[in-house]
Amino acid sequence: MDTEERKEPMQEEAPVEKTAEVPAQEDRKSKKKNKKPNEADTLKEELTKQKEQYLFLAAEYDNFRKRSQKEKDNIYQDAKADSVKKLLPVFDNLERALNQETTDEAYKKGVEMTMQGLREAFKTLGVEEFGEAGEAFDPNMHNAVMHIENEALGENVIAQVFAKGFKVGDRVIRFAMVQVAN
Repeated sequence: MDTEERKEPMQEEAPVEKTAEVPAQEDRKSKKKNKKPNEADTLKEELTKQKEQYLFLAAEYDNFRKRSQKEKDNIYQDAKADSVKKLLPVFDNLERALNQETTDEAYKKGVEMTMQGLREAFKTLGVEEFGEAGEAFDPNMHNAVMHIENEALGENVIAQVFAKGFKVGDRVIRFAMVQVAN
C-alpha cells in the first residue's frame, strides 16, 4: 500500500510539473526560432535577394542597350556630317563655275548636271541648304560678316549671301556667310 500511495501523489504532481514546464519550453523554442531562422525563411530571403539582383541586372542591361543604340546613332550622324563637310568646297566651286560666263554650252551643261547630282545626293542624305537673300537673319544659322544700311530692306534682313549654309536635321554643318541690312 505504501507504493500505491506514493504513486498517486506522484501522478498528481507530475501533471502539475509538466504544465509548468510547457510554457518554459515554448519560450525557449521561440527564442531559438528568433535566433536561428528555419530553412524556409532562409530560402525566402535568398530568393528575394536573387530576385532583386536579377531585376537590377535587367535594368542595367536595358540602360546599356539604349545607351549603345544612342551612341551608334550619334556616330552615324557625325560621320554623315563630316562627309558632307568635306564635299562643301566642291559645292562652292561648282556654284562659282555656274556663275561664270562661258560660250561653251556643253561645258556649262556638264557643270549644271554635276551640281544637280550633288544636290540630289545631299537631299538623300537629309542635307538642307539655307541662307537666301531676303530671309530674316538668325544668328544661330547665319554668320554676319558685313553690315549695310539700306532702307529698301527691312530690319535684320539678309542683303547678300557669300556662302550658303547647310544643316542635317537640327545640326548646322556650316553657317551661311551673309551681309545683313540695317
